[in-house]
Amino acid sequence: MNKSHSFKIRMASHALQQGRIIAYPTESVYGLGCDPFNEVAALELLALKQRPIHKGLILIASDFSQLTPFIKPNEAMLERILPSWPGPVTWVVPAQDWVPSYLKGHHNSLAVRVSAHPVVQQLCQQFNGAIISTSANISQQAPARSALAVRQHFSENEVFVVAGKTSQLNQPTPIYSAIDGRCLRSA
Repeated sequence: MNKSHSFKIRMASHALQQGRIIAYPTESVYGLGCDPFNEVAALELLALKQRPIHKGLILIASDFSQLTPFIKPNEAMLERILPSWPGPVTWVVPAQDWVPSYLKGHHNSLAVRVSAHPVVQQLCQQFNGAIISTSANISQQAPARSALAVRQHFSENEVFVVAGKTSQLNQPTPIYSAIDGRCLRSA
């Protein structure tokens, strides 16, 4: 990692700690994210995106341990989930009782992913935790696939952008139920 990229990751982590929203490349599109423990930032992200709170959000991490405070999988679920990570697969897992509705929506579960994308890995490691991840777009519009596209949707005052390349997946990452392995959204 070069010095300017490392600096940008540190700046993004600092922005997260300050309650700001960031945009960053993921496997298929740019994601919008913030600190999942910051309710004000999460609600601001939902408003900015015009996403209804009842749908819930995804948490993305660099390591499974960053997700364990939020979820309560059993052994069978772990056997299903862990072989697919890190990678471009999201799992819906029963949430811990304390997880707020701004994260899980009207569900008793939470969508989570351990990403192999290098920028996501570096962001979550620098931030020392999972972050919210939802596509960088206004709801019902095409998701941003570049830093330029993010800047066309959102102003610099609204979103701190970490430039980089997506992993070039053509479809959003698939989402599966950890309870029964059922596909909830295909790639």
